[in-house]
Amino acid sequence: MPPKAPKAANPAVTLPVRQLAEFLRQSGSLDSRFGGFDRAQEGARLHRMLQRAAVKEHPDYQAEVALKETLACAGVDYTLEGRADGIFTAPDGVVTVDEIKSTTLPIDALNAAQPPEHWAQGEIYAALHARRQGLAAVRVQLTYYQIDEETTLRFAKAYTAPELDGILIGLLTEYAPWAKRAAAERLARDESLQALAFPFSSYRPGQRAMAGKVYAVCQSGGQLLCQAPTGIGKTMSALFPALKSLAAGVRGTVFYLTARGTTRVAAENALALLREASPALSLRSVTLTAKDKICLCERRECSPDACPYADGYFDRRKEALWHALDTPALTAQALQSIARAHRVCPFELGLDASLWSDVVIGDYNYLFDPVVRLRRFFDGKGDHIFLIDEAHNLPERAREMHTARLVKSDFTAAKKQLGKPKSRLKAALGRVNTLLIGWRHRCEEAPDARFGRVVFQKEADSALDRALTALCEPLQDWLDEHREGETHDALLALYFAVREWLRVAETYDEHYVLQVTASGSEVTLTALCLDPSAFLAQDLARGRAAVLYSATLAPPGYYKDLCGIPEAEAVALRSPFPQKNLGLFCACDVSTRYKDRQASIDRVAGYLAAMAQGKTGNYLAFFPSYAYLQAVYDRFLELCPGIPTLKQESGLDEAGRAAFLAQFRPDPAQTLLGFAVLGGVFGEGVDLAGERLIGVAVVGPGLPQVGPRQEQLREHFEATRGSGFDYAYRFPGMNKVLQAAGRVIRTPSDKGVVLLLDDRFTTPAYRALMPPHWSHIQNVTSIDALQGFLSAFWQN
Repeated sequence: MPPKAPKAANPAVTLPVRQLAEFLRQSGSLDSRFGGFDRAQEGARLHRMLQRAAVKEHPDYQAEVALKETLACAGVDYTLEGRADGIFTAPDGVVTVDEIKSTTLPIDALNAAQPPEHWAQGEIYAALHARRQGLAAVRVQLTYYQIDEETTLRFAKAYTAPELDGILIGLLTEYAPWAKRAAAERLARDESLQALAFPFSSYRPGQRAMAGKVYAVCQSGGQLLCQAPTGIGKTMSALFPALKSLAAGVRGTVFYLTARGTTRVAAENALALLREASPALSLRSVTLTAKDKICLCERRECSPDACPYADGYFDRRKEALWHALDTPALTAQALQSIARAHRVCPFELGLDASLWSDVVIGDYNYLFDPVVRLRRFFDGKGDHIFLIDEAHNLPERAREMHTARLVKSDFTAAKKQLGKPKSRLKAALGRVNTLLIGWRHRCEEAPDARFGRVVFQKEADSALDRALTALCEPLQDWLDEHREGETHDALLALYFAVREWLRVAETYDEHYVLQVTASGSEVTLTALCLDPSAFLAQDLARGRAAVLYSATLAPPGYYKDLCGIPEAEAVALRSPFPQKNLGLFCACDVSTRYKDRQASIDRVAGYLAAMAQGKTGNYLAFFPSYAYLQAVYDRFLELCPGIPTLKQESGLDEAGRAAFLAQFRPDPAQTLLGFAVLGGVFGEGVDLAGERLIGVAVVGPGLPQVGPRQEQLREHFEATRGSGFDYAYRFPGMNKVLQAAGRVIRTPSDKGVVLLLDDRFTTPAYRALMPPHWSHIQNVTSIDALQGFLSAFWQN
């Protein structure tokens, strides 16, 4: 008889306890009317409070007990892991597993028939603990803390060990088809990634070096800061080695995080190229898109009463997800199509699919924003890889994520909209308004010598924080009773603003300053995050490796510092394009300092005319403000009435931006000069290759406007780093300059000019921030001299 074939090993699946319980037992509808603020962070704080109280009641109370068990069931080798909120011995001698939940449900709605996923989570922990300790019986206790009433309720059930084992085995058996699918897909993915070849016939100059650095940090762990000039192919240079590291044993998810939608599309396109070049590639990606953009309803309202896709979502989720997992590239369009077919929310379907995906593409906020962060991945440290595109944007984005603002008129308007009858809500609004009036008086009595009615305070306003906390309960009660209308919308927006303020108040420390500004009767309070580096360090530590890359990351020490990665390796790659293709000139007889701007208008307009007349083509000129732009624009029209122009208007929507860029056509018959704001929507992330753009002028070094906020940043970084002006002004300004200049040369065949207008560009402090491929910059001291240089450049 022929020998028997060896028995195939069971697939091995590691599964968090909470994920198992919620996936199988969660039911009902989505309802996020009071979500959106940092409920999870608040819940963690309440957990700690209840755990401390439990220790006083039960001396043997153990909090956050790590439990892990490996067992075979239904043809799957499971490894279950998680942390029980608490385990203690009750007075009757029965070991009790405590599962703590915070809730805003009314007291009379809390009962022993609470969400079945809560019981399931407690039961799994109890089963694992009984197995570990050899216990005959365990009690499961659900401890609910009602946030608004500040009341604790407990419900308990007693189980024998065989009963708990039966529950556990039942859940694992039910999950087995999903586990087997995940294991089979992981095996197919790893095999196909091992065979995956680079999708192009050769590497571009610098591309192999970047890919090698990325692969090394993905394998070893740690962080990499990479300045990679335009043309290297940064997206593929980051994605390809990160995916290869998955095949080499990295078990986490690759997160491709971006600051804008255009770079998310670049990541999708890179994955499409890999799939096209390697048809056998087994890889799933999901693109997470903002709720407002992916919502299937005319008006987004995430409640079962208003949205058919939210009503009963969890009852239809598993069927929709099983279908979704048949699609390798879950883009926004793919998710919407599947969501319509199964009548589920496409945004939530994308989040659920992310747990089954190898690559997650999305905005920075899915990792760095404490409100939006994907807690299903980032409650603890994972084996994930973070690819942070356009990382020069990260410090400022993070600063905004951890900054909160309140406006006095929102509170007075809310009180007025409630009408004349007295109420708890109106009284609470009145108390907040009284405190804000007090701040207005302080601004009037002690104005800032430089900026007028502005007051700064290092300490938080604890009295205001208490008043805002007291406002939340009656405000939420009112919103619960009034579900629609203009007043509802206004009070809901105020509710979120208050919750955001209180969230920031939880982390307020020496990295913050309280800024209060009065204007007429209006008062604006800002809890300004000056230094986000500590927050970013915590977030990046949630994965095994982080690669932060951009064309402009100079100086590297500044970005390593503010991004919270002081020990990261920093590399700067040279441009892959011929240096001779870029004509780089500095008009060093111009000063664009604020005091000199009026006098510089004629000269700047003259230089722009010389650039535009050097060769027929499309040009962009970037200015530090709309006012300066307008003044030079008017003068340019007088000098060159025959040259068509475009002017960026403030508040352009997506259609307006597209219409502006559409005017930059290839092979134009006549010259076009566009006027835009430096650091605006056209200053980065715009790809006008070839003849669509042959020249850029940057007027001034891009320094942020002097104001209360920037001066607070300067003072903070002068005190903490000894480099206040650099951190607040010079470094972020030059980044905008380099980004704008980078619009010109996009491919190896492109040829174009960059004209810098300001004498400061000639000083060592600014030259040190210029990339190596700018070493051939030529200073010009007259418009005639520029015309001669341009003539020679274009003739060559």
